[in-house]
Amino acid sequence: MKAISRDELVSHLLETGLAGRVATTREHNLRNFARFARRDPDVLFGLDPDGAWGEADVLALMARRCGVNPDPAHRHGVDTIDAELTADALGRLAAVLRRLAEARGSVLLGTGHPSRLQPMYAAYGRALRAAGCATLTPARERSFDMHGADGARPCALDYREQVGVLRVYEETASSNQKGAPRSLGEPVHTHSPQPVRIALAALAEQERTVPDLVLGDHGWACGAGRLGIRSVGFADSNDPAVFVAEEEGHVEVAIPLDDGLRPDCYRMLTAYVLQLAGLSQ
Repeated sequence: MKAISRDELVSHLLETGLAGRVATTREHNLRNFARFARRDPDVLFGLDPDGAWGEADVLALMARRCGVNPDPAHRHGVDTIDAELTADALGRLAAVLRRLAEARGSVLLGTGHPSRLQPMYAAYGRALRAAGCATLTPARERSFDMHGADGARPCALDYREQVGVLRVYEETASSNQKGAPRSLGEPVHTHSPQPVRIALAALAEQERTVPDLVLGDHGWACGAGRLGIRSVGFADSNDPAVFVAEEEGHVEVAIPLDDGLRPDCYRMLTAYVLQLAGLSQ
């Protein structure tokens, strides 16, 4: 396979909209920065920030680590992710994966983006498993009530591929009778740290050690990092928690990119990371 240069990667990021002028609007970004400053649980992703983090602080951090427009007077329209910052972060991710592979460590893969990012995580999992790493799948089929602003919804952890990327699935009752067995519906998008906490608790119940790395996004990255477990996370420009977690030392690497594009858009950046990590298959 032909090696991918950094320039080719950056061009791909800009052409696909993974970085550069992204689809996430300035209004959405600023709204989430304000919600983070108010400590809204839905945008904290399980993080309990050490610092004060007012709106201006969050904007300044996101300009520096993600590449959003630093001007507080820019309130509407297009916002940006700096493709060079994305490439830098992907290089740091590759270094983390290379060290993990050299140590033949264990990894827990989980995502709150059940359709868009799952194939990317599965590719990382396959490469790490081929290098001798253990890909962990604790709490498979574990039912729980996932709590959110709209109340609790019955869910379960599971995966549907050879290399397990844990996702949250909504549970559906097979009948209207109370106590009837439930089946899994579609995987759900979630910011919640509950899934990673449940997965880690299941490992503890089995008297197994915590993973050497959690690779994920949203609550998977921040929830694990807040518990002192090494984690890396992909994050959009409206996900300040992951970048705050990196700034405060809870998350090792936060990778800025648009996290809502077609799965095929992430193939080149995945190949680039695996190439740098020496894990290309």
